[in-house]
Amino acid sequence: MPQVGIVMGSDSDMAVMSKAAEMLDRFGITYDMNIISAHREPQEFFNYANNAEERGYKVIIAGAGMAAHLPGMCAAIFPLPVIGVPMHTTSLGGKDSLYSIVQMPSGIPVATVAIGGGANAGILAAKILATSDKALLKKLKDYKEELREQVGAKDAKLSEVGYKNYNK
Repeated sequence: MPQVGIVMGSDSDMAVMSKAAEMLDRFGITYDMNIISAHREPQEFFNYANNAEERGYKVIIAGAGMAAHLPGMCAAIFPLPVIGVPMHTTSLGGKDSLYSIVQMPSGIPVATVAIGGGANAGILAAKILATSDKALLKKLKDYKEELREQVGAKDAKLSEVGYKNYNK
């Protein structure tokens, strides 16, 4: 049974939302991925959101652009965490999406990541699930250590090419 639902309003969102799926795969988290338009398919959307808990979802990651109603509407119906991923748009650069997702009314929160932040949405979903899963928490700690080591390796290269480094 999938733990996370990934939903987006259009296949044009796939490049960003696939990064969320990649992070969930990395941590061994099961998920479903769907394209559902809250505006063009309202009945399908309501069916998705109303049945998400029954399908076993603990978190929904919802990506949307422009009016970006999908994350907020998921949060209005689904009783567990929703993570919104604003998409870059040609008209306003994604600010329209960001504002639409982050400015939810009191009582209907949507955790919101950066414009195009699919990978961070996947990591945030993993962190939410790790609050009750010690094995997953260990994977997240290992990942954080990998990130630290990557930065250290990049820092070490600075001195190799002749830049001064205060750590050396």
